[in-house]
Amino acid sequence: MKVRAALVSAVVAFLATLLVASPAAAFEAHVRHARVNSGQIAWYERGQGAPLVMLIGTGSTMAEWDPALLRLLARHHRLVMLDYPGVGESGPWRAPRTFAGLADEVARFMDAIRLPRAAVLGWSMGGFVAQQLAVRHPGHVSRLVLAGTNPGGSRTVLGTREEQEVDSNPDPSLAEILGELYPPNQLGEGFAFAGRLDTASEDGTIPNDFHVAAATTDAQVAAEDPWLHSEGNFRALGSLAVPTLATGGRQDPVVPPANLERIAARIPGARLRLFAGAHAFLFQQRVAFTKVVDHFLAG
Repeated sequence: MKVRAALVSAVVAFLATLLVASPAAAFEAHVRHARVNSGQIAWYERGQGAPLVMLIGTGSTMAEWDPALLRLLARHHRLVMLDYPGVGESGPWRAPRTFAGLADEVARFMDAIRLPRAAVLGWSMGGFVAQQLAVRHPGHVSRLVLAGTNPGGSRTVLGTREEQEVDSNPDPSLAEILGELYPPNQLGEGFAFAGRLDTASEDGTIPNDFHVAAATTDAQVAAEDPWLHSEGNFRALGSLAVPTLATGGRQDPVVPPANLERIAARIPGARLRLFAGAHAFLFQQRVAFTKVVDHFLAG
């Protein structure tokens, strides 16, 4: 899901009346670049402990994770955030424009930063990449957390046509974005989230990295067509040996929770946990989500 600079700038005037100056952040994001076969991948890390690679959704950069969620997860994990090829501060997307191709790039990236094995969290489209990473490179994935994603093929339960169009739009309106991320009666949570992004990008807690070219978003959306018309990923999940936690929002209009139920039923031994909230349930329910993730990753 995308929450780019347009969202932040659209609410700055509103938030100026609500936000007060905050002290200098104790953490400052330092973006680095790793060379892979197809070019360079931008990344940064935060926290200490066992590594957790975080893969975000369509048309989004590594700066668009909720800073409040990162702060909680970083207490016990070394978080590794990255820009996909063609996104933000990374180089062009030259590899095959498929989720399998992106998964291969993530595996090469992990090798490049000397991270041979890690837990992986994939949200939305990032969940497609995370599933393919676990299927194609199981040795790289110690544990798998899937959030608000689908299994591909005929088992996928799509949202309404309207929601699909918003999710595929490279330049959605603020109202459209918030309507997907948060329940209709809780849009104040969306404004607060946008405010956290604005503040964190200003004080350096997250990179000031919000640019995604429309062509890249279009290419990511185009990759969904073969994903939805192939049974390959769903079949492969049946023999996946990576411990998996499937999570979703009970009110998610983009990825109905039935998708996570089907993923959890397909992967041997997988766990399922649904939370209140829409597509950004992991931000809105960040305390409960972090508690569940911490417990799962601790084994």
